[in-house]
Amino acid sequence: MEGSPTVVSTISRATGAPMSSLHEVPTTAQRLRMSWEEYLALPDTPKAEYADGEVIVSPPGVFRHGQAASALASVFRALPGVVVAAEAGLRLSPTRMRVPDVMVVDRAPDGPWVTEPPLLAAEVLSPSTRSEDTVRKSAEYADAGVGQFWVVDPDHRTIDVYRNVDGGWEPVAHLDAATPTAEVAVADRGVVRVDLDEVLPA
Repeated sequence: MEGSPTVVSTISRATGAPMSSLHEVPTTAQRLRMSWEEYLALPDTPKAEYADGEVIVSPPGVFRHGQAASALASVFRALPGVVVAAEAGLRLSPTRMRVPDVMVVDRAPDGPWVTEPPLLAAEVLSPSTRSEDTVRKSAEYADAGVGQFWVVDPDHRTIDVYRNVDGGWEPVAHLDAATPTAEVAVADRGVVRVDLDEVLPA
């Protein structure tokens, strides 16, 4: 961002913040009104999503957030014939771009973003994004035909898995201290074994 006056001026116009403050790292999710073209001009960091004329900028994930996402991605890579991506763009509609923490697709997209419904999307919750991930993004993923939704909660040490049934989420598995492992079928691509202690070490 430091070397891009265009990006700085774009965010300054959208937020009304002085340019000198734009390099500060956000500690909570911020919602900003912005056009699609302005959104595309933003840098890759911090993480920014787009929904109906509004940019949602998230602070960097803490270490355990990245650790959980990486461990979950490793679980999914055991499936044959799939592509696993971390924090890649998922364009749900012309006015919505989301960035799941982990996503599994049949094949890599021809363009810069995934535009077909992925086999699954996974989100690792954090205090600043919990509501956005579990309410708004959950509904958007279901409406767009995402096959499964995985929710990893580091604060409560749980993992919940849902499958899409007619545009709604049906529970498939719940992992917690009492039930720390599960085997989950991912569409017709195979079964993965999930261990809570590997994804969220105590």
